[in-house]
Amino acid sequence: MADQIPLYPVRSAAAVAAANRKRAAYFSAAGPGPGPDRPSRYQLEDESAHLDEMPLMMSEEGFENDESDYHTLPRARITRRKRGLEWFVCGGWKFLCTSCCDWLINICQRKRELKARTVWLGCPEKCEEKHPRNSIKNQKYNIFTFIPGVLYEQFKFFLNLYFLIVSCSQFVPALKIGYLYTYWAPLGFVLAVTIMREAVDEFRRFQRDKEVNSQLYSKLTVRGSCFIRTDQLDGETDWKLKVAVSCTQRLPALGEDSDPPVHESLSIENTLWASTVVASGTVIGVVIYTGKETRSVMNTSNPKNKVGLLDLELNQLTKALFLALVALSVVMVTLQGFAGPWYRSLFRFLLLFSYIIPISLRVNLDMGKAAYGWMIMKDEHIPGTVVRTSTIPEELGRLVYLLTDKTGTLTQNEMVFKRLHLGTVSYGTDTMDEIQNHLVNAYAQTQCQAGGSSTISTPPRKAASSAPKVRRSVSSRVHEAVKAVALCHNVTPVYEARGAAGETEVAEADQDFSDDNRTYQASSPDEVALVQWTESVGLTLVSRDLTSMQLRTPSGQILTFCILQTFPFTSESKRMGVIVRDESTAEITFYMKGADVAMASIVQYNDWLEEECGNMAREGLRTLVVAKRALTEEQYQDFESRYNQAKLSLHDRTLKVAAVVESLEREMELLCLTGVEDQLQADVRPTLEMLRNAGIKIWMLTGDKLETATCIAKSSHLVSRTQDTHVFRPVTSRGEAHLELNAFRRKHDCALVIPGDALEVCLKYYEHEFVELACQCPAVVCCRCSPTQKAHIVKLLQQHTGRRTCAIGDGGNDVSMIQAADCGIGIEGKEGRQASLAADFSITRFKHVGRLLMVHGRSSYKRSAALGQFVMHRGLIISTMQAVFSSVFYFASVPLYQGFLMVGYATAYTMFPVFSLVLDQDVKPEMAMLYPELYKDLTKGRSLSFKTFLIWVLISIYQGGILMFGALVLFESEFVHVVAISFTALVLTELLMVALTVRTWHWLMVVAQLLSLGCYVASLAFLNEYFDVAFITTVTFVWKVSAITVVSCLPLYVLKYLKRKLSPPSYSKLSS
Repeated sequence: MADQIPLYPVRSAAAVAAANRKRAAYFSAAGPGPGPDRPSRYQLEDESAHLDEMPLMMSEEGFENDESDYHTLPRARITRRKRGLEWFVCGGWKFLCTSCCDWLINICQRKRELKARTVWLGCPEKCEEKHPRNSIKNQKYNIFTFIPGVLYEQFKFFLNLYFLIVSCSQFVPALKIGYLYTYWAPLGFVLAVTIMREAVDEFRRFQRDKEVNSQLYSKLTVRGSCFIRTDQLDGETDWKLKVAVSCTQRLPALGEDSDPPVHESLSIENTLWASTVVASGTVIGVVIYTGKETRSVMNTSNPKNKVGLLDLELNQLTKALFLALVALSVVMVTLQGFAGPWYRSLFRFLLLFSYIIPISLRVNLDMGKAAYGWMIMKDEHIPGTVVRTSTIPEELGRLVYLLTDKTGTLTQNEMVFKRLHLGTVSYGTDTMDEIQNHLVNAYAQTQCQAGGSSTISTPPRKAASSAPKVRRSVSSRVHEAVKAVALCHNVTPVYEARGAAGETEVAEADQDFSDDNRTYQASSPDEVALVQWTESVGLTLVSRDLTSMQLRTPSGQILTFCILQTFPFTSESKRMGVIVRDESTAEITFYMKGADVAMASIVQYNDWLEEECGNMAREGLRTLVVAKRALTEEQYQDFESRYNQAKLSLHDRTLKVAAVVESLEREMELLCLTGVEDQLQADVRPTLEMLRNAGIKIWMLTGDKLETATCIAKSSHLVSRTQDTHVFRPVTSRGEAHLELNAFRRKHDCALVIPGDALEVCLKYYEHEFVELACQCPAVVCCRCSPTQKAHIVKLLQQHTGRRTCAIGDGGNDVSMIQAADCGIGIEGKEGRQASLAADFSITRFKHVGRLLMVHGRSSYKRSAALGQFVMHRGLIISTMQAVFSSVFYFASVPLYQGFLMVGYATAYTMFPVFSLVLDQDVKPEMAMLYPELYKDLTKGRSLSFKTFLIWVLISIYQGGILMFGALVLFESEFVHVVAISFTALVLTELLMVALTVRTWHWLMVVAQLLSLGCYVASLAFLNEYFDVAFITTVTFVWKVSAITVVSCLPLYVLKYLKRKLSPPSYSKLSS
């Protein structure tokens, strides 16, 4: 990024003033100047022409110069699009076919427009509209689409389609080369294995869906409210308060008609969502939306068939082999002189050399994938890991971008109170007993002053603003701070019923109100942590309803407070408040807490708040500023009348209500600063460090607020403590996004934090530029992201970078992101199973990602790359021998090996040793975990490239030529001796080449070598049709085969030895 930024000298004051004038003139062209009539700072939404003239990548100097003098960078480095025949040949045909298929699918699966609906209670027959079944579905196929869908997925690969055409050609007598089973048996075996594998995966999905769909919900408490857990949706374990429709609490009985009819508007707090759990009480509700129309399902997309990058690369190599096949066949026909029906000879040569493209490639790779999946699930270091998609284990070794959720993925969503700061004194976890002592002293002193009454009041009943400022004792300040924390929240204590829960009335009357049976419910885990802390120091919240709450002091005294007003937390205000009246003293107090950025301008002047907030943030703590203001009865009555009047406004209601509340938020007394830690998952920091060292860029996508996301990014070391962070300011128009992107462009090596609404604006106008800049950042944090935004970001990275992406999450809001990524990982645990069920890989802890990628991903890719190239080598070498044979015998289109020899060569004689390469490893798992830098080489694709492929082609040509020419030179009288010598040397050469390729021997590899050699030797007695048994038992046969084999293999062993000595690979240095 730095090398693209022009450097300019510091401008003078005059230059700055001139720039400001030009800047003002530029923006004033879009509308009126600054003033009350101007709704936006820039107002550039409709001036797209002006913005097109003002390039995005321009320097500050660009504002000073004329348009022709702008110093710009390319706005979008997009390659020139191909047109015409060039475009069609280079992939346009595929694009057209895909577009047509997508159009047909959209027509068939067109979503129904949702309209207002009437629900008849107790009269389902009156409902005319049909609704979808209340079930979720993660299956890819149904009973009718399974076979066609699987066949389509197989034959869309060039390799399988090619062999289908070759096999069908054998029904034409003029083109028949050998027995039908030599072509159809391997193809049938490949399809059978694939269908069985897909059937097993599909059946497992069906079982998981059936298990989830069979879960029933518990059935509104008498109080007209309940709590739900949304961990299945968003991974958050805190409980959300839901309120019954007030009119339903006055109905005499269920299903009775009300006269007159009741009209009442509904809000989001009156709804319970599917895939949530009723955490307290019982619920009677009306089902409005089901199945595909529920929130959880609409946030997900249809599961797609994921294809690994390795499979795509091998598919490209098979196309290259096909071109070589056609070229070789044309050369043969040309050397024949196009004699006779040359086109028939051309097709026969195409069939003779068809083994250049080995049919066994697919079956070996598919069986290898199954083996990798089995190894992953059996790894005792990552217990509970499940492979749900067995076709892409190699993708784990090619990842460049890891997009992760925050809540429940990086964190446990369990808050722990860590710090209380009063300005002059700070209390940590090891000094909480001092707070407890101060609290006991404060309440004891209060009771003495009250003469045994139950009052806890320390301030006078006058407003605080009129009282003289007297320096209070530490005990008094601690008492005020703890009381404020204990009162300013939305927490409700809940007591579970004794024994089994029965009817609502019985359960309510039979509750255990002891401390051991009390749990706290709140919409935020931060709130629960604060209330639990006040309980630990002696001030306990014992009950709360919509109008009052009760606290218990260290001495057991019960304090009752009437809740007059509650102002909930919003992402815009970044604070919440409550007005309470002490029942014993009738004192009214307004308490407020919130983020430091929101509270700094509200509280009275101080010289410590900003510094201490920064210190706590660097420790990874989530900070809240707590303040209060005492109100007189007259002040509150005036506020209440204005507040109620604002709530009844028909226009700008929200703004008017906020203005009334802000009238109270002035010169509030700063009480304390609290620090809460969101506990990270085990070993999150070393895991993220390992992934960064492996060259993987990590993006955190979360629905949480900006401050929390930034705090977790620093505490988890996603962003290092010494690294700068650029917080993208909120933007609403194209002009604002334009300038903010320019400011971001000038930053060097800094992490990016951007809210979801600003991201939406940037992607709307400057998609390519934003992604290009963001990809250069060491880390990116996107907060306030919706599920669809998460999936959109994944797709943008895939389109703009062409790199492999991995998404990891634990809640239902992560499903779309997981399904859109090239590799999806779901975390299964107490946060829910929805993400785990929809993912390709399921794990139980975030720390398991390290071993899953560094060990299993790396080894799966390297093994499949070696296996795929070796299988192609096996086909190339026999095709080379066929070409030499045909050339020597006057370019005759006659097969060298027929019948069982060809089938046995691809199966019993070489299959086990070749497949044993799935057990090979270059370094031990411990080394791969210790040196994650080894993972970087995989993303470059060096294990499987055109370079390595050409090396194997040259090896195949050399060995095929040696084997065939050697057999032709050394045979004596009969042609059958040529077949015996060359085929035996071919089998031995393949076994020795497997040994040459192996880097770490496994005992099963030795067994596979001996088993294959034994099978071949034993079968010689039954191959009278192909071999002369008397000849193969002679010493002459043995020494000729040995000589040819040594000549074909020994040079390669020497070259490998020299390469390891002169230019050893990185892993060999670690192994030694």
